[in-house]
Amino acid sequence: MTADRLYLLNFGIAEVVSVLVRKRNANQISSALFSQAMLSLAAEVIHSPAIHTLSADNALVIAAVPLIELHSVNATDAILLRSALDVASALRTSGSDLVVMATDQRLVRAAHAEGLETFDPETQGQAALDFLLLP
Repeated sequence: MTADRLYLLNFGIAEVVSVLVRKRNANQISSALFSQAMLSLAAEVIHSPAIHTLSADNALVIAAVPLIELHSVNATDAILLRSALDVASALRTSGSDLVVMATDQRLVRAAHAEGLETFDPETQGQAALDFLLLP
């Protein structure tokens, strides 16, 4: 997959960092591994000019509110889902589609209910990802 097919909601970076901090603080990863992960995140994601970074503006937040009750998801997941639905809609007009990468099972179920493909890196392997990303 080429980086030009990657989309990231801007606060997703903070979500990743919070998970890494939680794992470090719980001694699930070492300080050295945490530092390496933070460097990799900065180099491969935060400072990558090829990744499409999407903003969570007020309009997106308001549009996401109905998804909270509809799918019983938290606010962050509703905003991510609304953004994914908007991107998928735009991509589908040109014959492409979107795969949502998530480990939160409520978000995965909500994305499926909304007609989006998903990939869970904690439970699915490279073969599953390759299948989803076929042209």
